[in-house]
Amino acid sequence: MKIDERSVGDVVVITIEGDITLKGGDVQVKDKVQSLLQQGRRKLVIDLGGVSYVDSAGLGQLVQVYATTTRLDGRVKLIRLTKRLRDLLVLTRLATVFDTYDTEAEAIAAFESAAKV
Repeated sequence: MKIDERSVGDVVVITIEGDITLKGGDVQVKDKVQSLLQQGRRKLVIDLGGVSYVDSAGLGQLVQVYATTTRLDGRVKLIRLTKRLRDLLVLTRLATVFDTYDTEAEAIAAFESAAKV
């Protein structure tokens, strides 16, 4: 698994490539987010377009990332979900928990529109 990060204003975009699995080291995702939260970063966009497979442990890590971030008054938005991952979120009813967007621009705009409310 490969994880990159970059900032777009006050939003951090985390790009993940590879599988998010127990064997694949899904703790890397949790560790990356934990590090960002410790730095005071609270607006996170996770780009999953390069993720081909997520097992139950990987899904658990995404839920944990969401819970930890929201507990610290942060927000997580998922972008570029594959059909398989989108179907998995619907099946597990997590599609109602996660904010998902097709593009990075849409996710970043959602942060901006939420700030205006």
